[in-house]
Amino acid sequence: MSSTSQPSLPSITRSHRPEADPRRWWGLVVIALAQLMVVLDATIVNIALPSAQRELHMSDSNRQWVITAYTLAFGGLLLLGGRIADLIGRKRTFVIGLVGFAAASALGGAAHTSGLLFAARALQGAFGALLAPSALSLLTTTFTDVKERSKAFGIYGAIAGGGAAIGLIMGGLLTEFLNWRWCLYVNVPIALVALLGALWLLHDPRPERAARPSLDIRGVVLGCGGLVAVVYGCSEARPRGWSDPLVLGLLCGGAVLLGVFAWWQTRARSPLLPLHIVRDRNRGGAFLMLALAVMGMFGMFLFMTYYLQVVLGYSPLRAGLAFLPLTGAIIFASTQISARLMSRLPPRLLMVPGALLAAGGLFALTFLTVEPAYASHVLPSMLLVGLGMGLIFMPVMDVATSRVAVHDSGVTSATVNTAQQVGGSIGTALLNTIATSTSAAYITAHLKTAAATGGITPDVQDRVVKEGTVHGFGVAIAWGSGIMLLAAAVAWLLITARAPRQASVATEYGPAYDPHRMRAV
Repeated sequence: MSSTSQPSLPSITRSHRPEADPRRWWGLVVIALAQLMVVLDATIVNIALPSAQRELHMSDSNRQWVITAYTLAFGGLLLLGGRIADLIGRKRTFVIGLVGFAAASALGGAAHTSGLLFAARALQGAFGALLAPSALSLLTTTFTDVKERSKAFGIYGAIAGGGAAIGLIMGGLLTEFLNWRWCLYVNVPIALVALLGALWLLHDPRPERAARPSLDIRGVVLGCGGLVAVVYGCSEARPRGWSDPLVLGLLCGGAVLLGVFAWWQTRARSPLLPLHIVRDRNRGGAFLMLALAVMGMFGMFLFMTYYLQVVLGYSPLRAGLAFLPLTGAIIFASTQISARLMSRLPPRLLMVPGALLAAGGLFALTFLTVEPAYASHVLPSMLLVGLGMGLIFMPVMDVATSRVAVHDSGVTSATVNTAQQVGGSIGTALLNTIATSTSAAYITAHLKTAAATGGITPDVQDRVVKEGTVHGFGVAIAWGSGIMLLAAAVAWLLITARAPRQASVATEYGPAYDPHRMRAV
C-alpha cells in the first residue's frame, strides 16, 4: 500500500469552505443514537436468547440463527449499504435505515415462531447495513474542523467500543425485569427519536446527479457474496470446528469471491470499492489495525460472559453490570484522552499505547481461577482493556475516513464497519475454537487422572469441568492478547500520518470535492 496513491488535494479558499452548521452537535446526538442502536443489537439479544429459545421452542442447533441471521445480513451488505448512501444521499439512507430497523425490531419482538424471529433479525441486519455507514459518513462530512472532529470522533469511538458492553447490560436489565421481547422493542422508541432528530437536524452535502457513481452490480454480487460466505463460515466454525467441510467450503469460496472482487474492482467503470481507498498506506493500516483489535476484544466479551454466568454463577443482570467498568473506561479514554490529544499527536502515538494497554489487560485475564475473583482479577483487566480500546477507536476511525472524496465517503465508512464485523466474526470463531479444544483436552486428561487415583465423584467432576473451562478461556485470551500486540505492530509500521496542523476541510475531501457542485438535502 502506498501513502501517495491519491492525488494531492486542491487548495480550498476560506470563502469556499462551507459554514459550520450551528445545530451540528445536536446532529451528533442523533448519529450517536443510531450507531448505539446498531452496535448494541449485536449483543443485547445474547443474554435474552435462552428465554426466547424456551418460549419459541427453538432447537439447540437452530438457536444460533437469532445471532447469525443478523451478523450475516449486516456484515454481508455493508459495502452495498455504503455505496447506496453515496448514490442516493447519506441522510436519505440514514432515514430509510432508521425506519426499516425499527420496523424489523417491532416484527421480531412480536414474533411467535422461530422462523419469523430469524427473518426479523435478518431484516435488522440489512437495514443496519444501510444505517451504520450512513451514520459514520454523516459524521465525517458534518465535522470538518480538526478540534471539533476530535471531540465528535471521541464520542463516536466511545459508542463503537462500548456499545457491545451496553448491549449486555441492557439485555440483562430488560430480560430480568420485563421479558426477552423488549430487547427488540427497545429499538422502536430509540429509532423514533433519532428519526425526528435526523429530519430536523441533519444535512447532507452531496454531488449533483452527474457526479454520482453508478452501482457496480457485478461488484455487489462478488463482494457481498464473499463477505456473506466468510462471515457465515466463521459463525459455523464455532459449533462445527474449522475442519468441517461446510466451514472450509464457505471460507475458501468466500476467499475466491473476494479475490475475484478485488480483480474486478481494477476494471469496473464505477467500482463498488475504489481500490485507492484501501491502497492508501494509512487508511489500509487503519482498517487492518481495527479488525485485529476487534478480534481480541470480541473474544473477551464471549469468554467473560460465560465465565461470569457459568463459572461464577452470576445472574444475567449482574453479569451485564459487571461490564459497566469496561464501558466507562472506553468512554473516558475516548472523550477525555483521545479527543484532547488527537489534534496534537500523530495517530499511532495513541493507537500503539492503546493496543499495548489492551494487550496487557487481556493477558491479565489469563490468570483467572474458578474462585470468585472479580475485584482482584476481572475489574483491573476490564479497566485496562477499556482504556486501551478507548485510545484506539477514535484515531483509527479518523485516519480511516480522512482525505476521502465526498462521493466515496459512504463506501469508506462501510469498509470501516466491515473491518469491525469481519474482525469480530473471525476473532469470536477462532478464539472460541481454541478455548473449546483446549478445555476438552484438559477435562479429558484430568478426569482420567482422577479416575485412576481416587474415583470420580460429582464434586470432583464439577470442579474439573470448571477448571477446564477457565483454562480454555485463559489460553484463548492469551491468543487474543497476542493478536492485540500484532495490532500495535501494524499501527506502528503502517500508520505514518501526522497530527492535523490546521482546521480545514481540505483534510477531509479528496480531489473530487467542488464546493460549487454541492447541495444540501
